[in-house]
Amino acid sequence: MILNYIWIAFFLIAFLTALLRTLFWGEMEVFNLMLQSTFESSKTGFELSLYLTGVMAFWLGMMKIAEKNGIIEKLSWLIAPLFSQLFPTLSKNSPAMGAMVMNLAANMLGLDNAATPLGLKAMKELQAENPKPQEASEAQIMFLTLNTSGLTLIPVSIMVYRAQLGAANPADVFLPILIATFFSTFAGIVIVSLFQKINLFSPILLLYLGGISLLVALIIYGVLNVEKSEIERLTAAISGFILCAVMVYFVTVAAFKKNNAYELFIEGAKEGFHVAIGIVPYLIAILVGIGLFRASGAMDLLFSTLRTLVAYTSDYFHLKMDLSFIEALPVALMKPLSGSGARGLMVDLMKTHGADSLIGRMACILQGSTETTFYVLAVYFGSVGIRNTRYAVLCGLFADLVGVIAAIWVAYLFF
Repeated sequence: MILNYIWIAFFLIAFLTALLRTLFWGEMEVFNLMLQSTFESSKTGFELSLYLTGVMAFWLGMMKIAEKNGIIEKLSWLIAPLFSQLFPTLSKNSPAMGAMVMNLAANMLGLDNAATPLGLKAMKELQAENPKPQEASEAQIMFLTLNTSGLTLIPVSIMVYRAQLGAANPADVFLPILIATFFSTFAGIVIVSLFQKINLFSPILLLYLGGISLLVALIIYGVLNVEKSEIERLTAAISGFILCAVMVYFVTVAAFKKNNAYELFIEGAKEGFHVAIGIVPYLIAILVGIGLFRASGAMDLLFSTLRTLVAYTSDYFHLKMDLSFIEALPVALMKPLSGSGARGLMVDLMKTHGADSLIGRMACILQGSTETTFYVLAVYFGSVGIRNTRYAVLCGLFADLVGVIAAIWVAYLFF
């Protein structure tokens, strides 16, 4: 419903802006530019989806191998001790615990088709232990915040769009996204823990959160001490190695278990084909709306207004700021409301500025750093009839904000 209003607003604002430009400035070509934009945007949406079909089929084929060979279960086993500390109100034998761990593991690997049913099942199990059925429990709030923080290990779709739009190395945003989404998830865990008085200094939490924080700190330290010209090359090499190693690991595990990796791959690839084809109308719809918004001049007006406000604030507080990030901000503003809307803005920015530009890369990192907070909250809480979400929205948006700030900072740091 929110995306519907946003989409209609793109059309109305674009038309009114073009009308004002025609009546007051005599720019008669504006409506023709808008019409051309609808054709170009439709073509771009179809071409992207066509390319997406092949790569999505490949990665979902690989993920099916992981799913059927117990790799998600292994990842779940690694996460389980952390969850026992983050959900102190649940017993270790709670039926919800396994579903939550599996949901987060599937989300990390980008298995949305598997993650959503597991998430709904987890919410149902948590609701069974909820003493106030219409009010979100502490365990449900922590679970939803972990979901909305968007921790992802392999941002498949983002790399696919980058490849289609001409990125020299589509995976060069892999490491920056991983760092940005870590900050978002860490912030979500901390703020919910403060609300729920969870001891963040318990040995297990210190081991998990401290260990991962140390690893991220070492990566950032390494980047700060490397020549700028070498950062992109090293990032590309590390990202490429990790992703290739993941693929080889999936296939090797299947071989050791004597499972038919090829048949599993085909099964998953078929799902990938249907997923990619299903995206076509959504991507075309949002790209046409954004294209009209840009062609009418409304996008330029929005950016110039934001740039003026930020520049004024920067001067007032005597800050020296590079204002390039303002161009990518619409992705951050759209993401909590609509994943497809944010994806369309990301594609538009890469097409306009270049996939390997700072703005193009920053848009990708912003897209991968957080999740669609309001959508997740509506679906998950709505599935079990919860009306009072308590502080869940606040925690989710706080995690989003930290993720956005981290994404912008990391983009400047790496690129």
